[in-house]
Amino acid sequence: MTDLVQIKAAARSAAFARRRVAHGTAGPGSAALLSGVLAGYRGVPLAGYMPIRTEIDPLPAMEEAAAHGPVGVPVIVGEGLPLKFSRWEPGCAMKDGPFGARIPEVDDFFEPEILIVPLVAFDRSGGRLGYGGGFYDRTLELLRARRATLAIGFAYAGQEADGLPLEPTDQPLDMLVTETEVITF
Repeated sequence: MTDLVQIKAAARSAAFARRRVAHGTAGPGSAALLSGVLAGYRGVPLAGYMPIRTEIDPLPAMEEAAAHGPVGVPVIVGEGLPLKFSRWEPGCAMKDGPFGARIPEVDDFFEPEILIVPLVAFDRSGGRLGYGGGFYDRTLELLRARRATLAIGFAYAGQEADGLPLEPTDQPLDMLVTETEVITF
């Protein structure tokens, strides 16, 4: 195991602990600022995510956005591959997907121009520490090669970290939204 792998594992462990605390103390309305940001992009195809474990919940903002344009959720199609995004609507039939995330029962894939990205930790320079599978990094690299793609990290303020261990393949965020502020990079 390389030093960077060990450093990232330690950073992830500390970040999960911070996220658990933030999740336990967060009240309702955590997605209010995210809704406000997305209001400026009405109708632009976007993808959110179905929250798992202690992830901050983007569903209220996704529901509002779905009234104005296509909204999708990520589907893992295989290890080492970019994500695909299947169209989602409030109340649509769902099934269990990999890693406990729910996905639409019927695949209806499209390419979003905005991604609401879950994360374990973030820093003030657009760095993001994910779960370690590289799914969002591969996906953002692919989408950004085709067209401008806005990556909005969504997290609790308590998930902020200094000096994340990043590598050249880590795709930066364009914006970060927490329950208390919007940070543009």
